[in-house]
Amino acid sequence: MSAKSRKIPKSTKFEDALGELESIVTSLESGEQSLETSLEQFERGVSLSRFCQQSLTDAEQKVKILLESSPDGDGDLSDFDIAESS
Repeated sequence: MSAKSRKIPKSTKFEDALGELESIVTSLESGEQSLETSLEQFERGVSLSRFCQQSLTDAEQKVKILLESSPDGDGDLSDFDIAESS
């Protein structure tokens, strides 16, 4: 496994990682690569998937912390209705 497949820099943006992952999925679905290339892409995809999942977990944790420290202390957010905001 190449270093590029394993390591995703922490400075990588979630959107960039997700875009690359979508590109890999499209490429793998085409079936036009050699087995070796497909395996390398798959490994990279797994790394990107794990990075994205961790990014989402981190974001969820931050939201929970913010809700717990809300001024009214109840941690609830009211639903946002798009029709009312227009």
